[in-house]
Formats: sequence, C-alpha cells, structure tokens
Amino acid sequence: MSQASQFSLLKQRRFAPFFWTQFLGAFNDNVFKTALLVILTYDAASWTSLDPAVLNSLIPGLFILPYVLFSATAGQIAEKVEKGRLARFVKMLEIGIMLVAGIGWMTHTLWLLIASVVGMGVHSTLFGPVKYAYMPQHLKSEELVGGNGVVEMGTFVGILLGQILGAALVLKSNGLLLVAGATMFFAVLGLVASYRIPLSPAPAPDLKINPNPFAESVRNIGHARKNRTVFLSMLGNSWFWFYGAMILSQFPLYAKEYLHGDYSVFVMLLTVFSVGVGVGSLLCEKLSGHKVEIGLVPFGSIGLSLFGIDLYFASLGYVRPPVEVEMMGMLAQAGVTRVLFDIAMIGVFGGLFIVPLFALIQTRCEPAHLSRTIGGMNIMNALFMIGAAGVAIVMIKMGFSIPEMFLATAILNAIVALYIFSLVPEFLMRFLAWMLIHTIHRVKTVDVDRIPEEGPAVLVCNHVSYVDAIVIGAASPRPIRFVMDHKIFKMPFMGWLFRTARAIPIAPAKEDQFLMEKAYIDIAQALHEGDLVCIFPEGRLTSTGELGEFRGGIAKIVERSKVPVIPMALRGLWGSLLTRDPGNLFERTFARGPRSRLALAVGTPVAPEDATPDYLHKQVLALRGDWK
Repeated sequence: MSQASQFSLLKQRRFAPFFWTQFLGAFNDNVFKTALLVILTYDAASWTSLDPAVLNSLIPGLFILPYVLFSATAGQIAEKVEKGRLARFVKMLEIGIMLVAGIGWMTHTLWLLIASVVGMGVHSTLFGPVKYAYMPQHLKSEELVGGNGVVEMGTFVGILLGQILGAALVLKSNGLLLVAGATMFFAVLGLVASYRIPLSPAPAPDLKINPNPFAESVRNIGHARKNRTVFLSMLGNSWFWFYGAMILSQFPLYAKEYLHGDYSVFVMLLTVFSVGVGVGSLLCEKLSGHKVEIGLVPFGSIGLSLFGIDLYFASLGYVRPPVEVEMMGMLAQAGVTRVLFDIAMIGVFGGLFIVPLFALIQTRCEPAHLSRTIGGMNIMNALFMIGAAGVAIVMIKMGFSIPEMFLATAILNAIVALYIFSLVPEFLMRFLAWMLIHTIHRVKTVDVDRIPEEGPAVLVCNHVSYVDAIVIGAASPRPIRFVMDHKIFKMPFMGWLFRTARAIPIAPAKEDQFLMEKAYIDIAQALHEGDLVCIFPEGRLTSTGELGEFRGGIAKIVERSKVPVIPMALRGLWGSLLTRDPGNLFERTFARGPRSRLALAVGTPVAPEDATPDYLHKQVLALRGDWK
C-alpha cells in the first residue's frame, strides 16, 4: 500500500498550522537570543560593565531555567486545557514579551532584555508539552514518525535561520529597531497561525493542577518510571541533548581558535549540523517503513559515536591557516571537508536517534498522561544540558582540547548507549531485525496493518528458517512474544536473542511435560496482559519447504484464551542460508544473490471458535501460495 510523503502533512490543516506555530516560536526565540548575545559581545561597553563572557554564559542559562522550574506545571496545563486555545495563549504571551523586549532595545535597558529572555524561556516551556502531545491526537500511527521528523527538521532549521537573522540584523546601523520590529512581526505571525490549529480536546479537563512544581516534577518522573521503556526513552532523549550541548557549545571556540575562522565559519558549522539533523529526521520515515521503528535508535547511537570519534581525528588532520579566514577561505583548507562531513553525519545520526524516541514515547505513554510525561522529560533535558555545561567546564580546567572533548563525548555516548540498550533489550532486538531486512533481505509486507496495534491476539505462521521470528518482529508495529522449540531457544547467540525478546520455550510432552505445561501457562498470562503471541503450529522447521501439518497446540491456546487468531505466511525464505534446505550450502547461498526478496503476508483475523488447526492451515497455505 502506497504511503503519502510526510511533506503532504504540510498541506493539511490538522498539521500545517501547528507546524508553523511551533516553527515560528523556535525561529523567533533564536532571532532574539542571538541578537542579544551578539550585541553584548561586540558592543558590551554601551550596555553594561559586566564581563561579556559572563553574560554569554548567563543568558542561555536563564533561558533554560524555566524548563527546570515550570515544565511540570506546563505539562498539567496541557492535559487540562484544549491545545489550540493554549497555543494561542502562548503566542499572545510571546507578543507581550517581545513588546517588553522592544522597549528594552529602544531604551538600552539591559534588565528588560534579560527579563524577556526568561519570559521566552517560560513561553517555550509552556509550549513544549503541547508540541509533542498534539501529534498523537491528529496523526495516524503510521504518520507519527514522519510528522515527528518534519517537526524536528523544522525546529532545527528554525533555530539555525533565527540565529543567522538575529546576528545579521543587530549588526546593521539601525539594527536594534530592526530586531525589535522583526521579533514582534514573527510573534504576531505565530499567533495568526495558531488560530488555524484544529480543536484538540484536553485529555484530562478535570485535572486539579498541583501548585507545587517541585513535588509535581518528582511525581511525573516517578509515574514515567513505572513504564520502563518510556522512562528509558526519556533518558535517551535527554542524553541526546547532553551530547548536542557538549558539541554545539564548543562550536564558537572551535571555529575561532582551532579552525582559525571568523563568525561565518561558526555559522557554517552550525548550518552543516542543523541540515544534518533535518536530513536524518526526514530519513526516519523512509527507513522505518512508516511505523515507529525503534531499531533506528541504536543505529543512530552508533553513528553519533563513530563520527564523533572521527571528528577528533579529522581535527588532527586539519591544516590550520596562518591568518583568520572567512567561510569561503575555510573551504579551501586541507582537511576541512572531512571535518564538515563528520559534523553533518553527527547531525544525520542524531536525527535518526531522536525521532523514533519521540514517536515511541507518544505511542507507549498513557494518552491522559502524555503532556505531563513530556513536561517531565523537558525537566530532564534541561538538567542534562546544565550537566553538559558543567562537564565541559571541568574538562576545560583539566586541560582537554576541543577535539579531545569531542572524542570523550563520543566514547561516553557509546557507554551510555550500551547501558540503556542492556536495560531495554527491545531496542537491540529491533535494530538487529532492521539490519537483517535492510541488508541481507528485501522484505515486502502484505496487509501488515491487520496486526492489531493494541490488545491480545495470537499470530500463526509457517516455519521456514531460524530467522522467522526476527523477520516477523521487524514487520510488527509492536513487540511480539514468540513461542518456539526449546532446542532453538537454547541455540548459542540466537538463544540469547530469543531470551532477550521474552520468547516462550516449549517442548513436546514426550520430551518435557513440565516445560510444555509451563509454556501454555505463560502464553495465557501474556494474552491476559494484552500481548501479541506468535506460534509456529508445525512445531518444527520445514525440511522440504512445504507446509507441514498444524498441531493441536493452537486449539489449546484459544480454548483457554478467547482471542482472535491472525494467520500469516512467510514467502521466499526457503533455500536461504538459515533453512534446512538439503541442497549445497555454497550454491544456494550465492544463487540467491545479495538483498534477496521475501515477503510476509498477513490474513484476516479468525474468531477463536473458528480457529481450528485445519482451517488455519488452509489460510496460511493460501497466503503463502507457490512462493516458498
């Protein structure tokens, strides 16, 4: 089934007004902040007697502070208030803040501008939970990854363009007036866009808001911890902001002191990184097959480490010019291409890392608690970014060079990733499955949307190879508990994978009566908890490629648990390396060639009272057809 491009969402009212509202907010934030930072760097004497370096560290911190203090409250408000109405209130608040900032610009009153920085931090804090809780209400599940990708792309592009425009405007002869006028104009434009946001009912309109933001923050994070996958996804998200803050915070000095470039070189580094994140975010939809594919998260993490490490070596190989150069001069320097490529790829793999995590949180979190979960995550993000600043300061005092800081961050990323993936093995399982079907095989799915996105069901499928479970798991929109022969379950390495995926081992009664009975109890428990369970009713791998007789285990399962049964068929796996094809191993491996084709066809659900072994056998055989 063909899928519309994620960019088609920008033509639809259910997405476009929301997108432009959030884009203009991120854009205007950065026009204002960058203009203030630049004017305090180049014309500090006419504004204050404070050290510009202190102000350049203070202002970003003041912007982040409201995230720590008010994110929990913002999450509660987003649960209680209709999101379109809340977005309009936030945009009106932005207009008021920019009015105060305009007075500060015109009167050279620094404290008004500092107060506006805090105000814009409050503005962003209030909009944060709306930003990610809005999409699950208006996008289909297969659109969530694409929608998140477009939003992340828009956010980073907005940040980049805002920084470029803010710096360009404020340095002109009438720059203060231009900045004041531009920020007011974009705030009004954001308000206009927000009026087109469709109705987005509050999930908890009767929620009583806790006035204590600290207690609410602890409660929200505690609630999120009950769902292990969601909480560790939140930690992964926050880690990305730590990694990004460690890298991006060093770009100004890296451009000036290490690359020996002027301000345009810093802008170039920022542009390359932002474009990379945008590209990676947009690639998620294509690489995920229009579903939430958390297998991309380890892939993104691997890229963050590999290219972070290579950025260190690329920096060592860079030939520093004898005099400070601008952007075009920088591009002529030996070794700069590798530096820029590494920065771009860090951005690309960052997008591949972050977008599936957002989509996972949106789909696995309780809808009535999503905004508060996002609010809790924003608190964690802010704390991780503050932690990144602290770590950077310690590294600098210890004598680390900037390339060495890049190297240390990349190595630390690998350690953190291994830790998180060891706690949630589903990430690693999905990654291995994703790699299998994007390298060795080309997998076509037929009617895979018949696999329910929630609720219990039993999947039955023909058993062709040792990787059947991985192929089926990769195509499913949610985790599956596989029932498999205890001998396969105990195989080296493959057995570790199956244990990691919480597979259920089973044995014939004549081999192990206790294990067989335990398997049926575990299956009933899994179905009672709302899981998907997949069995291979033939009871063993085929040795001929033909569909064997279905045993009676499925009848026992549906007799105990009255759930629908969904027939499926694998096509094209027979004869591959991991089958019991008796033919010559070398010949059949190379005869198929690289990227061999296979398919998974899903049939219509069968009511439990009709799910007899003979009937299901006919359904699976019809789905498979003549293609083994």
